[in-house]
Amino acid sequence: MFNLYMTALKSLAVKETNRYLRIWVQTLVPPVITTSLYFVIFGNLIGGRIGEMEGFSYMEFIVPGLIMMSVITSSYSNVSSSFFSQKFQKNIEELLIAPVPTHIIMWGFVIGGLGRSILVGTLVTIISLFFVPLQVYSWVIIILTLLMTSILFSLAGLLNGIFAQSFDDVSIVPTFVLQPLTYLGGVFYSISMLPPFWQGVSRVNPIVYMISGFRFGFLGIIDVPILLSMGILIVFIIALYSVDWYLIEKGRGLRS
Repeated sequence: MFNLYMTALKSLAVKETNRYLRIWVQTLVPPVITTSLYFVIFGNLIGGRIGEMEGFSYMEFIVPGLIMMSVITSSYSNVSSSFFSQKFQKNIEELLIAPVPTHIIMWGFVIGGLGRSILVGTLVTIISLFFVPLQVYSWVIIILTLLMTSILFSLAGLLNGIFAQSFDDVSIVPTFVLQPLTYLGGVFYSISMLPPFWQGVSRVNPIVYMISGFRFGFLGIIDVPILLSMGILIVFIIALYSVDWYLIEKGRGLRS
């Protein structure tokens, strides 16, 4: 039985991977181009006037945040669009009646989002090398934060795909929720620069903890304690995983 489940997981994961690789011009190229523009505009043109931030050049400071921003967007959009497409085409009903546990179905989609986000993050990192030298304070923190953030937003994208009733619903959350939270999550600034009140407000934003932890892995500087950042990620992953599992298990919004 275990081998059968692993075969099902592999099939789902390969299917999801082939999906985004087959349309790589749409899935891999746009985030790389967008991030490259951020490097040019905010790093080269504006960064020179800003000077240093937290003891590093402005370009060095924003690189981890820009990588994390591309990872968040890629993992979320990959799973939400893929799951909704299969729901729209009624293919998801075949998975629901198949003798495969809900956990396997979920991880099949999550692995697809995880693979795409890691690939995009790697490409963005390579692009950043044309602007600043690579600095690494802790590979362990970088890898852990990257993996957990990718999994978290893959699960968030899955939740969006479950509730979405149209293709417009798939784009609403990234546009009106995810993007503002990301920009206000410390990508371009340190929250320590904000007045005390706005620092408190920023700490409500979960993306602050992800970007802060990822930046710590590169530069060794942090806005919030690293253990707190990891704890927030774990709590959100468990919460989203539980909600997604329940909804798929019960077929909420999935069965006609």
